[in-house]
Amino acid sequence: MSSLSRSGAPTGDTRPVAFRGGGFAPVPRWYATLGAFVALLAVWQAIGSLGLVSGLFLPTPLQIADALWYLLASGELVSHLEASLFRIGVGWVIGMAAGLAFGLVVGLFSVGRAIGIPIVSALFPIPKIALLPLLILWLGIGESSKVATIALGVFFPTVISVYSGVDQVPRNLIRMAQSFGVPFLSIVWKVVLPGALGSIIAGFRISASIALLLVVSAEMIGAERGIGAFVLQAGNLMQTDQLMAGVVVLSILGLAISKLIGWVERRWLAWR
Repeated sequence: MSSLSRSGAPTGDTRPVAFRGGGFAPVPRWYATLGAFVALLAVWQAIGSLGLVSGLFLPTPLQIADALWYLLASGELVSHLEASLFRIGVGWVIGMAAGLAFGLVVGLFSVGRAIGIPIVSALFPIPKIALLPLLILWLGIGESSKVATIALGVFFPTVISVYSGVDQVPRNLIRMAQSFGVPFLSIVWKVVLPGALGSIIAGFRISASIALLLVVSAEMIGAERGIGAFVLQAGNLMQTDQLMAGVVVLSILGLAISKLIGWVERRWLAWR
């Protein structure tokens, strides 16, 4: 393209304009993720193999893999994992269902908002694991107290994500449905919930992580079986390779839950 002189006539200069776009659009780079992970494991293994750090304090990846294989072969890890998954599943479903219902009441009704938001604001900052001794006193040392702790931890972030999502639904869509005489429940089901679904699923992702943290804490305090109890026992016996194997299982479990929620998000929000 030619530039113009002060008089407005072309000067014949055809220098191209540099492209200034690009960026601000993350692109998956799986090879970078894999390379960084392999490099980290290689450095970690080298530190242990060269004796720079004692295996008692930091077992090498190969030692952790051996311990993990032994725990899998003996069936001990499966037993602990089953107990933890049961507690997470039941507690998360109870907390999610209650939080979804309460969040909709807070988001849709003025009276519910006036009552619910102060309650949630007052109780949400309380560390739920601090309530475990009280729940044990009320419900006993069995599964009920641990499930209740997880359910409480899941309930509050779910409520916040639900009523925040309801608030973000464009009101012109709701008014349009009302102008066509759509019943209240149909508006909630066909307009409000789809519009708030992104925020609700984000709340599910946060609450699932909280459930994983709480189940480990609860099992460390009062359980014989579970990943948390196993990690605590391995630490008390200075079996750091098995302790790290338990940590690896927790990491894999967290990644699996995140991938599952991501799959649900892509499936349910494909229309967006």
